[in-house]
Amino acid sequence: MEARDVEYPITTVARLAGTTSRTLRHYGDTGLLRPSRVGANGYRFYDATALVRLQRILLLRSLGLPIPAIRAVLDDGDAMAPASALRAHLDHLRGEQQRLDRQIRAVLTTVEALERGEEPMPEKMFDGFDHTRYREEVEERWGRDAYAQGDAWWRGRTDAEREAFGREVAELNAGWTDAAARGVAPTGSEAQELAGRHIAWLSSVPGVPRDDDGALLPEYVRGLGAMYVQDPRFAVNYGGRGGAELVRDALEAWLAHPGR
Repeated sequence: MEARDVEYPITTVARLAGTTSRTLRHYGDTGLLRPSRVGANGYRFYDATALVRLQRILLLRSLGLPIPAIRAVLDDGDAMAPASALRAHLDHLRGEQQRLDRQIRAVLTTVEALERGEEPMPEKMFDGFDHTRYREEVEERWGRDAYAQGDAWWRGRTDAEREAFGREVAELNAGWTDAAARGVAPTGSEAQELAGRHIAWLSSVPGVPRDDDGALLPEYVRGLGAMYVQDPRFAVNYGGRGGAELVRDALEAWLAHPGR
């Protein structure tokens, strides 16, 4: 048997992946990860292709995505070469790694200062905890004023207000992900209700491009929709490219009939 045809039994795969045979069987029963072969005795085996898919599943699970969203991401990426799809995940993980490294250094600096009986330096305590890693990108896309206003607004929020804002975003993203997994039409009432919430959320942040009446510029909304689809960092928030496409198309439909 050639190396590329090697198959591993379910118990071995579960041990190597740090999961359980029960979980792998569940993935198979839901169509998320089918074994490459099932023996006459019902025992499941997995080849290299299945292992690559499992790695991607575990990566997406670590991001907190539910199984329907993971399936949407993987199915949408089937046309993409496995290496290219994994590279997109790798880029995201590297960004998270850098952010976590900064947080670790910041917390370690605080611990060491406290152990020495010194007062921690505020300018070093919060590295890696804020949203400023997007500063250059925001300024390039929408100008320095947009970033400055948004940054000042965020820094002026209380902890409770920031938590409430985060919950709102998480609930909105979950709504889009669920709608996409169920095949909701972008022009339907459910998607349009989500689009209205999305517009209201965007409108709540100072610095976003607006017209003379204070409404969001349609070009800005369309640009965001396109970015959600094109950039995996944003698409993952909506369950993958398919979910991002639902957001984009629903926002476009909302712009054609705002507030309906």
